[in-house]
Amino acid sequence: MSAVETHEVRAVAKWVHTSPRKARLVAEHIRGRSVPEARTVLAFTQRAAAREVEKVLRSAVANAEANHGLLGDDLVVAAAYVDVGPVMKRWRARARGRVARIKKPTCHITVKLVPGAEAAIAPPPRSRRRASRRRSLRQRLRPQRSRSRRRRPKPRPRL
Repeated sequence: MSAVETHEVRAVAKWVHTSPRKARLVAEHIRGRSVPEARTVLAFTQRAAAREVEKVLRSAVANAEANHGLLGDDLVVAAAYVDVGPVMKRWRARARGRVARIKKPTCHITVKLVPGAEAAIAPPPRSRRRASRRRSLRQRLRPQRSRSRRRRPKPRPRL
């Protein structure tokens, strides 16, 4: 273990009732910023997940001040990430006795803070969406099948 002890403060909000994808969009905005700057960004972000991320950031700052004796304005957001939580499954009645499935996703939001001088910020993880974009581009460039081969329903007999 090194002689210099690094203070890393973290706060976690679990089972937040929002989609992880929506919360990740907000978490990317504050990663690598100072705490006052991150608070300003979240205050002017109009997404609902920004309120939840702001609560976690406030909790992490309170942890740093109460437990480690650090000054909140001198901290930097070293990491802000969102993990997938359990998905609540619900059912909704539809016409003709059928049901529609409703998925209510949850997520776990984590914010890690370090003092400003020690802020060795890792680059954000590479997006996985590139491969899916390439795949969709390949599908778009693939020649379309002729419409005559498409199966049509048989006409109903008239009564």
